Amino acid sequence: MESFSPSLVVWSYGLTSLAFAIFALQLFHGWEGSVRGLLIVAAVVGSALWAASVSAFLISGHPLLWVCSHVFEVASEAIWLMFLASWVAHPEQVPSLRKLVQFRSPRATLMASLVALSAAAQIAGSISEGDALLVSRIGFGGGLCMGILGLVVLELFYRNSPEHYRWGIKPLIVGLGAVYAFDIYMFSDAFLFWRMDWEIWNVRGIVHALSIPFVAIAAARNRTWTFAISVSRRVVFHSTALLAVGIYLVAMAGAGYYLRFFGGGWGKALQTVFLFCAVLALVTFAGSGSMRAKLRVFVNKHFFSYRYDYREEWLRFTRALSSGSTNLRIAEFAIKALADLVESPSGAIWVRNQTGGYIFAARWNMREVHQTEQSDSSFVEFMQRTGWVIKLQEYVERRELYEGVQLPSWLSDLELAWLVIPLMNGDELIGFVVLTRPRAAIEVNWEVLDLLKTGGRQAASYLAQMQATEALLEARKFESFNKMSAFVVHDLKNLVAQLSLLLRNAERHKNNPEFQQDMLMTIENVTQRMKHLMVQLREGAQPIDAPRPIELGAVTESIRRAKVSQRPAVHVEVEDKLVVMAHADRLERVLGNLVQNALDATADEGKVSVSARRNGSSVRVEIRDDGHGMTEQYMRERLFKPFQSTKETGMGIGVYESQQYITEIGGSIAVDSTPGVGTCFTVSLPLIRQELSPAS
Repeated sequence: MESFSPSLVVWSYGLTSLAFAIFALQLFHGWEGSVRGLLIVAAVVGSALWAASVSAFLISGHPLLWVCSHVFEVASEAIWLMFLASWVAHPEQVPSLRKLVQFRSPRATLMASLVALSAAAQIAGSISEGDALLVSRIGFGGGLCMGILGLVVLELFYRNSPEHYRWGIKPLIVGLGAVYAFDIYMFSDAFLFWRMDWEIWNVRGIVHALSIPFVAIAAARNRTWTFAISVSRRVVFHSTALLAVGIYLVAMAGAGYYLRFFGGGWGKALQTVFLFCAVLALVTFAGSGSMRAKLRVFVNKHFFSYRYDYREEWLRFTRALSSGSTNLRIAEFAIKALADLVESPSGAIWVRNQTGGYIFAARWNMREVHQTEQSDSSFVEFMQRTGWVIKLQEYVERRELYEGVQLPSWLSDLELAWLVIPLMNGDELIGFVVLTRPRAAIEVNWEVLDLLKTGGRQAASYLAQMQATEALLEARKFESFNKMSAFVVHDLKNLVAQLSLLLRNAERHKNNPEFQQDMLMTIENVTQRMKHLMVQLREGAQPIDAPRPIELGAVTESIRRAKVSQRPAVHVEVEDKLVVMAHADRLERVLGNLVQNALDATADEGKVSVSARRNGSSVRVEIRDDGHGMTEQYMRERLFKPFQSTKETGMGIGVYESQQYITEIGGSIAVDSTPGVGTCFTVSLPLIRQELSPAS
């Protein structure tokens, strides 16, 4: 073995051993107990031990390792032949190991004898180490016979396989056939010239390692081998792309060398220009969506039994739909998600509106089509009834499949239109998507149609959910507006009641100066309140300014003045400098509501009082009356609910609004009432420990 490069062979066979070992671990991890799967694992382990023995022999030089390498090589080849023979004998079933070993037939006996003779010849040749030329030639002959036998068995393996199995075993036939062909070439050369061509032998380990991807693809395709492994479509796609780029670069490098070698004085310039153009072309094609689509179609068609990796497609599809935050954005992402499933470069979506028609809602890489499709058209009724994906080319060629369907004129005039995908939410058609022709030719078979229909249902559910969410938001806005309107109407009712009382007393006390003064104050107060209500109606339910420090004494005094014309008179007792954070007009309104309720529940000769005192870090406001009171059941079940009132003309809004606002500014409200005795509302508000500045 004088004529080979030891360092190259050590790396070659060392990396080969590592590759086979990793592949064996993956196969063993996914092995589920099948005999055929066990044979494949054993053959791969044998190849790993063979390559490792060769590498170890080159490092240590121990002759026993050289013999071991041939033993492991023969064992691996014999196991592969046993695997192939088991398929020839039992193509439709998985035999047990015992049944496989005990199988007898003239063809099997002849094959086993040939394998044994070839193995013995190879091992005998390895013992000579090249000194005895005759024995070495016997070893070369044994290797040659093993390669020929392997090709013969591969041919039987393929020919005896049922038609529906052949797609799954093609990668294995290609991988092992290439290995056997290489061995025949190497051993026939050695047999003819009585010597091994070590330049060829140097790369034998790499050649064997190149069969690993083919065995992996075949194992993933054939579930009867019971390997729980799968080949990632993304890895295959990028590996194929990388291989194609590598072949392209090697070809361009060779062409550039040719130009430089034969170009004379212009050789280097021609090579530079050619390589620049080659790299520019590579970048252009690598960035082309059409080329990537064609490569993806090629990989899916020739390497996998199903076109799609459904887990990856569904995760990507769901992620695309989830990227939209509004109804319009979801519509755009729905178009793109469906288009990506079939490599379509553009599309548009129509969504049902409130009148029942289908309006143009969004587009992706496509011109706007402002056309509305009526819900009673045959086109819409067909999709509603069948849920079919309409293939426009098929509609032209096989009109009988779409009986009774008349395509809209705008769709017929839409250039490059290809598919119409219904968006079904349950049995309801909420819209449809029109996609244009794909970048690469795609056969729209049952698998593609099922995926598109399922994707359409998923997109429809997202659109329906977004529409429901927007409808709910609108309903909440109306609810908020109605609530605010109820508060305003309630305040208007109280203001109207005050003005009505003034009118009733005006005729009797119109010449009384004190009454005139009270009347002016009341009208001024009512005017200010109505102005605030107008602002609130214009700006919304929430206050337009932020809370600020408010002195309770001023608020309670304003309430007393507003109620001065009513009976009984309101008695107010408030400690000085009680400051809280609130909105002056709104706090006056909610406390005024409670005072008004006390006045309404109390006879003219009764008593209504308002008191405010410090209570630790809070202010305790009590509104007390000796009116007719409330029952325990009413306070528990109805008091703080809207539209519940004990008054015949009451709206049931005042107490509810008071509780809402007091809670909003960090306070609380409680009530104690006894029928026939009276009621006390207690309002607690956070106390601000500061004095108001003069500017306040």
